Amino acid sequence: MYRIWYSSESFKDFIVENTLLKNHSIESKKIYESDGNNAKKFHSIPDHLKKILYLDCPDIIVEKDFEPVFSIEDTKEAGTGHNAFQRFARLAASAENNVPCMYIYPEAKIISRKDSNPTWDKINPLIFKTLNKLMNLYRIPSLLFYYPSDFREHVNTPESSIHKKDKGLKLSKNLNYLGCPDENDSEMKKLFKIIDCIILETENKSVLKAKDELLNNRLINNHRNWMLHEYYSKNPSDTPSSPLTNTVEIPTKYLLNYLNQYENQEYQIGELLKSRENTVIYQVDAKFRGDPYPGALASIDYHSCRTGKTFEERDKNLVLAWGVIDIDHSNQTIILNSSKRTSIKSFMDKVKNSDSRSLTSKEFGQLKNYEIPRYYMQARYGTMFTKSKEVRIYSYFADAILFCDGALWRDG
Repeated sequence: MYRIWYSSESFKDFIVENTLLKNHSIESKKIYESDGNNAKKFHSIPDHLKKILYLDCPDIIVEKDFEPVFSIEDTKEAGTGHNAFQRFARLAASAENNVPCMYIYPEAKIISRKDSNPTWDKINPLIFKTLNKLMNLYRIPSLLFYYPSDFREHVNTPESSIHKKDKGLKLSKNLNYLGCPDENDSEMKKLFKIIDCIILETENKSVLKAKDELLNNRLINNHRNWMLHEYYSKNPSDTPSSPLTNTVEIPTKYLLNYLNQYENQEYQIGELLKSRENTVIYQVDAKFRGDPYPGALASIDYHSCRTGKTFEERDKNLVLAWGVIDIDHSNQTIILNSSKRTSIKSFMDKVKNSDSRSLTSKEFGQLKNYEIPRYYMQARYGTMFTKSKEVRIYSYFADAILFCDGALWRDG
């Protein structure tokens, strides 16, 4: 029997009824994003799924015999710049846990601005290259499919798109699939075929054995090659784009000299940062917030720092700086300029807010019945799933975070 964890029932039906899943016994379960946004329900999510949800929550997870088979992320967001990576941490979490992931994302979307003609907001092709790096590292499918649109028919005339009211996107006309992509579109047909391929492999082999061999499947391998073709057709010179263009690489000793202000006779910075000769800094000159920066930070890790399957396996440090970095070569240090004066207090307030929702300071007699299993989960994981998404992702990927009035870093 297959079990489907879903956030949207219409999207769950869209996937089941258009694939071989419709021929199997299905149990449907609502998925809950985090302990922070659903305190009464999240603790009931099985532990093996929490490992996928530790960064962010995909729209669908399909499992068989308590083993995840694949996950799907679906979005209608425009894909320029950093935005293409807004959901990337969800894909990375699936890949890190040996779960094939599929990403439905528009090739372009119509943007209408006041006093100007509508234009297509096009996908940042770097997302293709990033997903390919995931596949190289984890040997598990991480595939992108275009959300159906009029882009190719009206590439130069977005104002003529017959789906202009839906930003040029083609939505399903089936009322059971409200808000879902057009199931008759060729891109969705490709998605369904690959899901069917995964289901067939799963039925013919064990779930784990099937996943180990999926990248060798011709259909999946062809789609991977198509993704690389899309990248180079849209960026033939392989020119760096955001978020990579928002990074700067420095000798790590410059970073250590900057952090020296926090050292004294009682404390010296540990070995982790010192163990890597160079450091990549992602510069975000904005007020502290989440999307699209958490996913962008994760993507930079895979492009510029990661050499192995875990975040510890890097040949360069990865640092998030809330501002713009000036490199002071004469003093071998850096200067952080923040036009928004983004304070470390913004980060720490987010952490405090999640800690305030912890049950671990309560006595047993103070717990309501439904809080007992949640308390037990927090006794094991602390506020790991209670913290906001951005705090979880920044803390997971960044070796250090710099603010104009403070800094946080890892010692080990």
